[in-house]
Amino acid sequence: MQRTAPPHRPNRAPRPPRAPRPIRLGRPGLRLRLAFVALATMLLVFATRLFELQALDPGGYAESAVSNRLNTMAISAPRGDILDRNGVALARTVNSRRVVADPLLVTDPAGTAGLLAPLLKAEPTKLAEKLTYDGHSRWVSLASHIPPETWREISKLDLPGVFSEAQPKRTYPAEQVAANVVGFVGSDGHGLAGLEQALQDRLAGKDGERIYERTPNGDVPIATAGERGRQAVPGQDVTLTIDRDLQWFTQRAISTAVAKAGAETGYVIVMSPRTGEILAMATAPTFDPNRPGKSKAADLGNRAVTDVFEPGSTAKVLTAAAAIEEGVATPGTKLTIPGSLNRSDATFHDHVPHGTWRLTFAGIVAKSSNLGTILVAEKMAPAVLAKYLRGFGLGRPSGLGLPGESSGIIAPVDDWSGTQRYTIPFGQGLSVTAPQAASVFATIANGGERVTPQLIKGFTDADGHFTPAAAPERSRVVSSRTARMVSNMLESVVSEEGTAPTAAIPGYRVAGKTGTAYRYDERCGGYCGYTASFIGFAPADDPEVVVACTIQNPVNGHFGGQLCGPVFTEVMKFALASLKVPPTGTKPPRLRLAW
Repeated sequence: MQRTAPPHRPNRAPRPPRAPRPIRLGRPGLRLRLAFVALATMLLVFATRLFELQALDPGGYAESAVSNRLNTMAISAPRGDILDRNGVALARTVNSRRVVADPLLVTDPAGTAGLLAPLLKAEPTKLAEKLTYDGHSRWVSLASHIPPETWREISKLDLPGVFSEAQPKRTYPAEQVAANVVGFVGSDGHGLAGLEQALQDRLAGKDGERIYERTPNGDVPIATAGERGRQAVPGQDVTLTIDRDLQWFTQRAISTAVAKAGAETGYVIVMSPRTGEILAMATAPTFDPNRPGKSKAADLGNRAVTDVFEPGSTAKVLTAAAAIEEGVATPGTKLTIPGSLNRSDATFHDHVPHGTWRLTFAGIVAKSSNLGTILVAEKMAPAVLAKYLRGFGLGRPSGLGLPGESSGIIAPVDDWSGTQRYTIPFGQGLSVTAPQAASVFATIANGGERVTPQLIKGFTDADGHFTPAAAPERSRVVSSRTARMVSNMLESVVSEEGTAPTAAIPGYRVAGKTGTAYRYDERCGGYCGYTASFIGFAPADDPEVVVACTIQNPVNGHFGGQLCGPVFTEVMKFALASLKVPPTGTKPPRLRLAW
């Protein structure tokens, strides 16, 4: 049977439109359209960024990009050497290496430690701990200041993760010789004491720097990018006035004397009166600047310039010079000296009990009479004596420029107490430093002209150019005639009639003075113990060398002639021989000491 179409129904309602089919992401055409949109967006962002870089701030962005690649490396300036007057090194810098490691790169910590331990003189177990990566640190120090030859042995082992870096080392070849003068440097290379500290700027020079571009993933320089920076300026070498051999002998002499006397400290200064040059400055106890941490902190400074003490009878040379220069006395002036003197509600005595003495002024100095000195000083106003004390350099730094140097203690003359009026002339009631005391005798030895003490001969730059230190200041304190009279009086001190016959040197004329003073000590809140000293020069009629010895708080004896006289003799003999100073062949004057 044939199927026929349904009859036409003209009044039937139309069908509603079909809903759109959902988009299927997997269809190829749509994916292409989305990729095109993403690409267009990315190009728009890129174009915007390019516009910012090229149109808005091209220089700033370029500079920022370069700066992110730049690395700056400091270039340390070589530190200058410290030399004695003959060019012998007292301090110098040598090449050394620091051994470091990156534990992340170490493949076998235990094996690497086993190979390094004997070369670094270290414990293998502790090295292995350092070489084991802890997840954080990629830099560890294994050893410091190893010699270059040791690093060469290590580098031959080709150990992964083990490297080295330059680490200059400051050394002191003379060890304890002149240690308190030279000083030492800290771990950062800065001077911490002595001339190392005082001359830091000259010795250290100026560090340079190297600026270069590096790769993004490390510190490897980009060879084609070039580099810039500035060269380091090496520090200057410093030549001292110190003579190493004389310094060594002086150091040994004072160390032995301090130990023998059971003393607390002591110092000796050897000086040229004509030039003001310090030829030796030794203290005891001292230290080894190669290992400063092994010594007491109190021994690391320079007590010769930091300690202040009452000079005692060595100061009588000041009173003698002032009295003769002012015309109130001569070496032959006769004085009658009782067993005691009452002044300003105080009673004064000499160091030994005695009846009435009839002495000349020369005899007063030879026998170190406090009472006779008072009688002479009373002929001058206190202000006159104070003027000479200042003129001889007391009450101000000596001029050496060492760290911590004291000015000494001298009260203004208007503040002198009633007793100071009488004690200062014989060396109590004022305080000095060792260089100040030595300078007084150097002034007399130099014919009454004071020459500022100095430690520096000059400086040498990296090109070898030597620049002498500034000439020392000179000032006339007393006339040459007065200085000669005082010198003749001081020769009597080392005679058999004086207080220091042990300071005599056969064949040479020697002038000097003993000193014994009560020692003020803050620990006991007053005077406890003694300061013993002897200062002199030779040849007395043509002086070349001044030697000043001071011993603090001795137990076995306390007189200056007894303790410091022998030190003076030893050091002076060595100095005269090493400087090749011949005897003058003249005879000392025979001054009348009593009447």
